[in-house]
Amino acid sequence: MRERPKRSRLAIAAVLAAAVLGIQGTLLLAQEIERKDGVRVVHNKKGGKWGKNPQLSLDFVRTLGELEAKDGNFAFYLPSDIAVDGQGNLYVLDSGNHRVQKFTPDGKYLATFGRQGQGPTEFQFPEGLEIDAKGYLYVSDPNNQKIVVLTPEGKDHKVIKFVDNPVGEIAWIPTGEIAMGGGSRFIKVADIEEKPKALPKLVKILDLEGKVVREVGEQHDFKDLLLNRAANAARFAVDPARHVYLSFVRRNSIEKYAPDGRLLWRADRDLNYSMKPKGKGKIERSGGGVSITSPDINDCSSGIAVDGAGRVWIVTLDRQLKKEESVGTSMSITWDGGQQSISYKVHGEVETQKTDAYKLEVFAPDGILLGEIPLTHFVDGIFIYGDRLFLLDKLRGCRFYEYRISPR
Repeated sequence: MRERPKRSRLAIAAVLAAAVLGIQGTLLLAQEIERKDGVRVVHNKKGGKWGKNPQLSLDFVRTLGELEAKDGNFAFYLPSDIAVDGQGNLYVLDSGNHRVQKFTPDGKYLATFGRQGQGPTEFQFPEGLEIDAKGYLYVSDPNNQKIVVLTPEGKDHKVIKFVDNPVGEIAWIPTGEIAMGGGSRFIKVADIEEKPKALPKLVKILDLEGKVVREVGEQHDFKDLLLNRAANAARFAVDPARHVYLSFVRRNSIEKYAPDGRLLWRADRDLNYSMKPKGKGKIERSGGGVSITSPDINDCSSGIAVDGAGRVWIVTLDRQLKKEESVGTSMSITWDGGQQSISYKVHGEVETQKTDAYKLEVFAPDGILLGEIPLTHFVDGIFIYGDRLFLLDKLRGCRFYEYRISPR
């Protein structure tokens, strides 16, 4: 058999090389990857790897709850969390009504647990809810500085009290631990007076007695108290393998940490707006009072969850909210006979419940942006249980939107 001419072999090699470069070029359009200080850093482009051909879709199932529902069991106020037990029953943390509402898998009311107060099975605007493998409920109650543990029947089981650590949102870890976020967003006078300290980690891992066994998540030091508080605000999620994921509310960054606290990767993506702080904020004294003006920074994220395949789902703002879309809350605290009473008031245009400002971003377990799914309503949180995805509208509709995750 005669040998193929060298020119032909070179031509074939050139074609193959061009094909490989073409594939790489396509990938580079989706993301650029580098290593900084030994950490994988992924810079994702718009659209992600899927581009205009998403491989997952969300099928709408139902909404659960409404601010002015005729049935009081469905009339939520400032709901903050949702959990699902082994039988598929739904548990809504109806924070503004200081209770947990239990529903069947198809949304029929079953029971109410808790009420307002400071005693056992009593809450004051609780923040987080989790269920362990035995069906015990863990309710994070920051305003009472405790986590309340209820039996599957809603009875008092035990209380985990905290003194030094502020109580925040929580996540159950299957190994029998609790992950807890940073807690209180309020700035104390002592924070202003004291000299700067090393910034604490963002997530604490607790045993079932409330003892901190390890900490995860680094803060960036902006060398300014108010900027540190605002720009390091983050939402977190934990997967069954005990990895911790962070999505920063006012920073273009998503991070994945190993169970021992090592940063495994950091990812960002192209946004339609700047995340550069427009000002540091101000702390002003007048007489015996202190006035605090927060830094002016855009929001980019309002929730994070991880599905069974290890994909990371982020609620991202596609644009900043318009003035007529913005709502907020104000809080007042009073004391009567040593008893603390807290109230919240929502202000803004709560009647507007539809918007094109939000989208879901789906990331691969290695930080690569797979694709985007546009949304049509406001979103303040995301929760995934199996193939069921829940999006929270906390301030306007006071409801959860339930979807089913389906492959395309």
